[in-house]
Amino acid sequence: MIEIVIPYIAIIIVILFLVMLAQKLKIAYPIVLVVGGLAISLLPGLPVISINPELIFIIFLPPLLYEAAWYTSWKDFWRWRRVITSFAFLIVLLTSLVIALVSQMIIPGFTLALGLLLGGIVSPPDAVSATSILKTIKVPKRITAILEGESLLNDASSLIVFRFAIIAVSTGSFVFHEAALSFVIVVLMGVLIGIAVGLVYFAVHKWMPTDPNIDIILTLTAPYVMYITAEHFHFSGVLAVVSGGLFLSSKSHLFLSHSSRLRGANVWSAFGFVLNGLVFMLIGLELPVIVNQLGNVSLGAAIGYGVLITLVLIVTRILSTLGASVFTVFISRYITTADNRPGWKGPIIIGWAGMRGVVSLAAALSIPAYMGNGVPFPQRNLILFITFTVILLTLVVQGISLPYVIKWVNMSDPDNHLPESEEDSRIRKMLAEHSMQYLDANHSERVKVSPGLQQIRARLENDLAFEHPQYDHQAKDYQDVYLQLLIKQRLFLTALNKEQDTDEDVIRKLQGLIDLEEEKLRVRFDL
Repeated sequence: MIEIVIPYIAIIIVILFLVMLAQKLKIAYPIVLVVGGLAISLLPGLPVISINPELIFIIFLPPLLYEAAWYTSWKDFWRWRRVITSFAFLIVLLTSLVIALVSQMIIPGFTLALGLLLGGIVSPPDAVSATSILKTIKVPKRITAILEGESLLNDASSLIVFRFAIIAVSTGSFVFHEAALSFVIVVLMGVLIGIAVGLVYFAVHKWMPTDPNIDIILTLTAPYVMYITAEHFHFSGVLAVVSGGLFLSSKSHLFLSHSSRLRGANVWSAFGFVLNGLVFMLIGLELPVIVNQLGNVSLGAAIGYGVLITLVLIVTRILSTLGASVFTVFISRYITTADNRPGWKGPIIIGWAGMRGVVSLAAALSIPAYMGNGVPFPQRNLILFITFTVILLTLVVQGISLPYVIKWVNMSDPDNHLPESEEDSRIRKMLAEHSMQYLDANHSERVKVSPGLQQIRARLENDLAFEHPQYDHQAKDYQDVYLQLLIKQRLFLTALNKEQDTDEDVIRKLQGLIDLEEEKLRVRFDL
């Protein structure tokens, strides 16, 4: 057992160091993890680590999708629903068809069904890579919203294409109208199952005597139940998790306590970080296994196929996003759209942000080694290598160059959003004004006689008068002095706790409140 556990502990430690290196170099950590895993895999004497595709689909994919759905803005998702669905379904289908045609023409022995299988595998962009880069770059929020929304749905559409292509290769036949009907059923039933399971979890959270620990454990089990239930009935587990996560997220204020929300956010943040780190590291570590399985195909030829397919993917995505912009201008004459003049800058950024990742590799690895009649699955090893090449090139080349593309495009925010600091100050003042009006209208007499309520109202008045440090240089003094004060408070409590008659539970509670106060200060001022 120790021999099994030690390699994974070592991988996690390496991941932590590589993430810190990525932060130091100001490079998105998925890029550093994949390259780092690739470099480590080439070291002599290390054990070969092979990824079980079921491990990706069952262990990693549901929570990663659920976390993404939970923190997706439903408001933005609905606003850009037409763009998101066209990218997640139509562009994925178009990309799959283009890859099918190109691979059939350039790769010896590739049939159209095998090409469609490869297209379904490499068509969905990976959201984690793009969003981790966009967090460090100033980009219009609509770009992030569209990319995040697309990523919630494109995995489902690509895996459905993958499923039908597997059947076509295995049986040698493909009936389009039957596949189209099955596609619709798989999508709709996946969404319905996700919402149905979400309703069950909503009821348990709402009406059962849960506490924060139980609430957190329930949220950790929810994506697995949604995914496994949908897949058991051969519907889309991905869409079940996405729809269920969006539903529960939109209702979370109704069934989660403040403590459950705060503690749950911390748990999910750490959990998602570890899962993402493991996945990208394992992608890099998988290279020796994939190369060794190439068989009769030369390494040079395989690399050439991978590079060419990557170029076709990049060009197809960029042309598709630009085409979607042109179509939006045309269709805006007949229906109301979120933006009837999207231009070319946004589509270029979205097109270049189409990096591939974990879902593509997991899908490729899940291709069966043998078909139902016992014959080896054709071209399986080459498909695996091409998929790995696509992931590596898009992550490294597009990932590293994306900030420069964004800078070159120089896209202003069409929605004219205020800077976050100004928006923070504006909303805080609105909240303070609303709260004071409520106190004055409903509890004015009680405020007059209650020192505690008077302190609350004074704090609200202070929020109403407060200016963000961008406009008030004295706020810098406020930050520095307040942080020093909190440090002194911690030291005082630590010293006080050494006295025998001091209750340590009370000390810990007060230390937790100080930590919460510092977190509020740092979040407010982006420290």
